[in-house]
Amino acid sequence: MFKKFSRLGQAFMLPIAILPVAGLLLGIGSALSNDAAVAAMPFLGGNFIQIIFKVMSAAGNAVFSNLPLIFAIGAAVGLADKDKGTAGLSAAVAFIVFTGTISVLLEIFSEDGASIDTGVLGALVIGIMVKTFHNKYRQIELPQFLGFFGGNRFVPIISAIGSIFVGIIFYLIRPPVQNAFTVVGQWIAGLGTIGSFFYGFFLRLTGAVGLHHTIYPLFWYTSLGGTEMVAGELISGAQNIYFAQLADPTHTGLYTRGTRFFAGRFDTMIFGLPAACLGMYHSIPKANRAKNKGFYLSAALTSFLTGITEPIEFSFLFAAPWLYVIHAFFDGVSFLIADLLSVRVGNTFSGGLIDFILFGPLQGNAKTNWIFVIPVGIIWALLYYFMFRTLVKKFNIAVPGMKVEDNNQEGNNEYNTVNLDDRSLEIINALGKNENIENVTACATRLRVSVKDIEKVDKDKLKNLGATAVLDVENGVQAVFGGSSNVIASRINEILGDE
Repeated sequence: MFKKFSRLGQAFMLPIAILPVAGLLLGIGSALSNDAAVAAMPFLGGNFIQIIFKVMSAAGNAVFSNLPLIFAIGAAVGLADKDKGTAGLSAAVAFIVFTGTISVLLEIFSEDGASIDTGVLGALVIGIMVKTFHNKYRQIELPQFLGFFGGNRFVPIISAIGSIFVGIIFYLIRPPVQNAFTVVGQWIAGLGTIGSFFYGFFLRLTGAVGLHHTIYPLFWYTSLGGTEMVAGELISGAQNIYFAQLADPTHTGLYTRGTRFFAGRFDTMIFGLPAACLGMYHSIPKANRAKNKGFYLSAALTSFLTGITEPIEFSFLFAAPWLYVIHAFFDGVSFLIADLLSVRVGNTFSGGLIDFILFGPLQGNAKTNWIFVIPVGIIWALLYYFMFRTLVKKFNIAVPGMKVEDNNQEGNNEYNTVNLDDRSLEIINALGKNENIENVTACATRLRVSVKDIEKVDKDKLKNLGATAVLDVENGVQAVFGGSSNVIASRINEILGDE
């Protein structure tokens, strides 16, 4: 079950990876094409410049308007065993047929102009259905007179047929389910700020094992994160609502309260965790600081700029899981405080400085209350610095650089001396060679591998090849190779013949 959820979470990463660029286009385009921006900066008023910004805004908005289709394709591609291109095409065809089926049924049987927003849930059902058909039938042999339609050509055909039935089922059950999600969302909203705390706390806890990708999309892209009328259209999902308001030139006042599902992360990612890096750096022996300065600096900058926190968190997660729980608790408190202060800063991917500037200051304090992030962030930086410096030193937590290394220890420097091909081959050998590997994928910073026999995995070798941490999971491992994880996974799959 863990392997299935882990693969599903990784499959989310492919469509989510598109969002930062779309968010940049929409954020910059919307921020600089409205009347307020032109009034404040008259040099932006030229027709040609405004055309560029409006095109940027429209391009970004197009991505967010078609997220369900993108998620359906991404889920099928991410979950397919091989021949992922066929899976992606089949998912696109199936999703089009799926939405077309629902539209026809609404047109025939609904007299009140009702609509059904299947959102990311429908996309995932289609993606998983296509993945199932693809993995089972991509090499099917049909009778000779139907031979042309055999093999991978059969997959989009059976997927399209299956999506008709899925569309009928959604037409029958989606309205009560959608209403149930709305009720749950209203219930969470009724919890007040304590609901924001629990969301942030559990999101951070599940992030320790990479399962957070299966949680937050339900709040960001479905009615679990709220529903709201924007520009005359009913929108579901916290992030969908936010970007619809961002694209609406007539919107006034604060953005949606649904931003509470991401506004609380800025103080932790921009201020707290970088300060934790400094605290850990000051906790290790002075003799080891020069050697480990690069690690702490790069980890801090990664969280500060992009909001990717794994390099920091994995530096203490395995050495002191209880410290990670404390960190998750304060992250939940950050969400609580942001909700209390009505912070309405949105984001695309994470809570780094880039998203903060785009969706905070550039949108104006009147719409976002972004200014409150700064004083809370300063407090958070002090809290995290002294908390990590004190606890790491007091309990002698084995963070990078805490222990004096032996002179003959190679550490994690071996990977610097080999190219990608050689390094990938060495990683394959460390994973127990070809015959021990079942599946290799990657998220932003982790290589996720399903293996037949975990005892054959050489964790020390993986660390010597650059992994900052290696986590045992059921029937597999997750090795943290940072930003190169996706490239390594792709090359390994090429070597294994899975691409």
